[in-house]
Amino acid sequence: MRILVDYRPALRARTGVGEYMHQIVRAYTAAYRDEVTVFTSSWKDRPVPGTAAELGARVVDRRIPVSVLNFLWHRIQWPPVETLAGPLDVVQAAHPLIIPARRAARIITVHDLFFLSSPDTTFAEIRRDYAALAADHARRADAIVTPSQYTGDLVATQFGIPQERIHVCPFGPPEWRTLGRAPNVPKDGYLLFVGTLLARKNVGTLLDAYAELVRRVPHAPRLIIAGGVTPDAEPWLASMAREPLRGRVEHRGYVEAREPLYAGARALIMPSLDEGFGVPALEAMSAGVPVIASNRGSLPEVIGSGGAMIDAHDVEGFARAMERVVVDQDWATAQARAGLQRASEFSWNATARRLHDAYVAAVERRKAH
Repeated sequence: MRILVDYRPALRARTGVGEYMHQIVRAYTAAYRDEVTVFTSSWKDRPVPGTAAELGARVVDRRIPVSVLNFLWHRIQWPPVETLAGPLDVVQAAHPLIIPARRAARIITVHDLFFLSSPDTTFAEIRRDYAALAADHARRADAIVTPSQYTGDLVATQFGIPQERIHVCPFGPPEWRTLGRAPNVPKDGYLLFVGTLLARKNVGTLLDAYAELVRRVPHAPRLIIAGGVTPDAEPWLASMAREPLRGRVEHRGYVEAREPLYAGARALIMPSLDEGFGVPALEAMSAGVPVIASNRGSLPEVIGSGGAMIDAHDVEGFARAMERVVVDQDWATAQARAGLQRASEFSWNATARRLHDAYVAAVERRKAH
């Protein structure tokens, strides 16, 4: 098969969608001999040298502004991608909107549906196009890739898509240099939150629970919050500057170097109200860091028995779990071992096999129609 994958989200900092597209290409080309092309388009950003060799894929790089090409593709369904990249059998968009093609089967990737449930947190063409167009594009796509069954089920119910056209291709764990071989529960480690400070991340519950922990355990470790700021974060940042949190909660912003961040952590706390996958949970489990998370969204599916699950609004429950992970070394170590075991059930290689199934199914459906 001649496969094209939209690589534009990976042109800058490879977070979230960009990291996903990068890793699925690497895993796919390692497992299959198909001809894979990654497509990039930007007026100023270029793929880093060595991208083709690292991915095992051909790189097609066009100097077309992303906003211009997205408007043409989303709103006019032109130009067909073959005019930019040559003949293809299947093309995978990195997002929920189809990349137009003359003959190639078309796959969309739906990481979550927050653009429907939380439109005020989106911007630019995501706000302009996704909510208005995603349902129609999903129905016209030859296959849909999602990172979790939870997201796949949302796509099926909200867009009316048969389950057989939805292919769950989860994230795989990172390739740590030193972590992941044994439980990582340093006695002087900090409690850690990783994620952009959005309303659905439920940081208010985390801060309330941590304040209760400090009341119970005056020598409790620091809380490190690693994530970019949005307007949702203003009351949380104000709380961090007041007692009893002042001097005990550190907001570091977005942290690119993940391994040192997890190496110093006693536990990851993730009280999210909703997640399309929950990458920090898999990162922490694969690093041997205990996970304390909410039972919402895709988190039960991803974490399974690899962490402690608590109702997202249960401040007391989160406080008790944090207290236990701080004072009970045996329990913390057992949670870390459970997380390592659960993380071992995920792999990019297994995801590549599922992605291959999606490509084959999409090509067959395109031929049939």
